[in-house]
Amino acid sequence: MTTRLVSSEVLSASCIQFGTSGARGLVTQFTPDVCAAFTNAFIASMRDNFAFSQMAVAIDNRPSSPAMAQAVIKALTDAGIEAIYYGVVPTPALAYTAMLDNMPCIMVTGSHIPFDRNGIKFYRPDGEITKADEQSILKAKVRFNAITELAELTVDPRAAELYRARYTELFTTDLLAGKRIGIYEHSSAGRDIYQGLFESFGAEVISLERTDEFVPIDTEAVAECDKGKARLWSKQYDLDFIFSTDGDGDRPLVADENGEWLRGDILGLLCSQALLVEALAVPVSCNTIIAESSEFKAVSKTRIGSPYVIAEFAELGETYKSIAGFEANGGYLLGSDISVNGKLLKALPTRDAVLPALMLLSLAKKSSVESLVRNLPQRFTHSDRIQNFATEKSMSILESGLQNTGLLLKKLGFENLVARSVDNTDGLRIELSNNTIIHLRPSGNAPELRCYAEAEQMEAAITLVEQVLNNVRLI
Repeated sequence: MTTRLVSSEVLSASCIQFGTSGARGLVTQFTPDVCAAFTNAFIASMRDNFAFSQMAVAIDNRPSSPAMAQAVIKALTDAGIEAIYYGVVPTPALAYTAMLDNMPCIMVTGSHIPFDRNGIKFYRPDGEITKADEQSILKAKVRFNAITELAELTVDPRAAELYRARYTELFTTDLLAGKRIGIYEHSSAGRDIYQGLFESFGAEVISLERTDEFVPIDTEAVAECDKGKARLWSKQYDLDFIFSTDGDGDRPLVADENGEWLRGDILGLLCSQALLVEALAVPVSCNTIIAESSEFKAVSKTRIGSPYVIAEFAELGETYKSIAGFEANGGYLLGSDISVNGKLLKALPTRDAVLPALMLLSLAKKSSVESLVRNLPQRFTHSDRIQNFATEKSMSILESGLQNTGLLLKKLGFENLVARSVDNTDGLRIELSNNTIIHLRPSGNAPELRCYAEAEQMEAAITLVEQVLNNVRLI
């Protein structure tokens, strides 16, 4: 006899919650029944506002992702929904294709978190789900059959093809003529797309360190070994540019002619300038030179996470024609249709890695990436994290710091400085009396405490982060 389950009960027992980018948890928590519970609850929440009979599904290269997709697709089939499986593709490729087809979609990915964890991202026919949608999914009481067998997977290549065409149609085939571009492929979900894409613009492409083992690249906290690799590759292969992404291909990681990785918010700023965007929405953790720039008519600061950036688009769209947003991790969100080289680029309100890289390269045709960065106001940011740091402890530190900021500063080693301002929009962001900024925030995706810092010299920003995290460990 088939066992009947209730989605809300299964999800509550799993202890999986939504973070800043989808539902995340340990691989062991994403059992077939949990995947089915999420799927059925998502179907129910979407049917309140949309009519559909198909749903798209894709995955990243994590070892656990295929089995999770099989459970999702079996649940869709049992619910009478036709599943279209696009295989391993970047999250923005899946979202873009599903939006064109006016259907919801599910991406099985844990993005940059370690391989023993995974996650699921959900998209409405009009883009990312909202925070209200997340709660609707968790609370839905949908009855469904327990998963007793997994679906077979047959890949449709259409999403990869449409995503590639989205960008090849924007520029001439000589955009990158004479350029040598390295692609740090590792286990990125888009690694089978990027080489052909850059070659279509005339670049000579060198494949770098492709591996079948999952590599958790965090574009906000680039590992020292990856910094060293980029500098070495740049010299070894005489590269003009290095391109990479996180695991699911929605956050870019790009390096200049010297193999120096750019901060994601600086990449977003340069992309926005190249696109002639009128208004921006960016998280509070981004570099302050963005909000102070005279090139934008409006810059709204949000909580950290793409849902908050996207939520701000609605208000900005009432006043401005071209709107966009980006995060400190580099993911670029295009909030409105926009013209590029006289051609229409459709809005894609979810994080994307390819657009900011191409726009930066188009700007650099007349100069260099290094000079573009150097000509910006010299204000530097850095970030890092403590992994396996209990969220409860992070929250306790932030709460005590909000109640007594001076005491927290002393514990962090700032005895001779005072807080000029305190912002708790997302975490605890403190502007110090020496014109530097420190920002503590628990990750929304894993038990990690992140620290962001901003200063007038890069070395100072790095030192601030190291000092804060070293002292936090002692609290």
